[in-house]
Amino acid sequence: MSLLKPTIALRHVTDISVTMLKQLGIDAILLDVDNTLAPPTSHIPYEGVQEWIDTIKAAGIHIIICSNNFHKRIIPFADSVGLDCVAMSLKPFPFGFIRAKRKLKEKPQSVLVVGDQIYTDVLGANLAGMKSILLLPRSEEHGWSIWLRRKMEVRHRKKIKVLTHADKEAHHVR
Repeated sequence: MSLLKPTIALRHVTDISVTMLKQLGIDAILLDVDNTLAPPTSHIPYEGVQEWIDTIKAAGIHIIICSNNFHKRIIPFADSVGLDCVAMSLKPFPFGFIRAKRKLKEKPQSVLVVGDQIYTDVLGANLAGMKSILLLPRSEEHGWSIWLRRKMEVRHRKKIKVLTHADKEAHHVR
């Protein structure tokens, strides 16, 4: 298995269903924030995200935010959507993932990492022994480090098939 290959690739976090999570054997989700739940620097989630969070939680699946952002960005956002968080997680290093997993009292194989970056979210999930879902970035981000990571991701993203709704319905998700 390539350390840069996600378990699945989807367009948006709201494309993740309870059925899909059950098929993957998932009991907990570690969520990135920027370009996953909300536009970068925004404290307002994308449309449908709060309802999705509520649906996942109602199904008994634990959710925690795991972000490289600072506490001053992540804690207010996490509070606004009703989730616990691990800020400054140092992704792709597995330390933040392990802290989040311990908070949720879950085994790595039952934890799913969801985010929009290969070199932080996917690589970190694989290093921590967790499954991952790679999302398409929804908003433009600025800064040299994100520009560099996006540039490096191009060749890897070309090899990854992003499932559409029809794909998910027609095929059993592995």
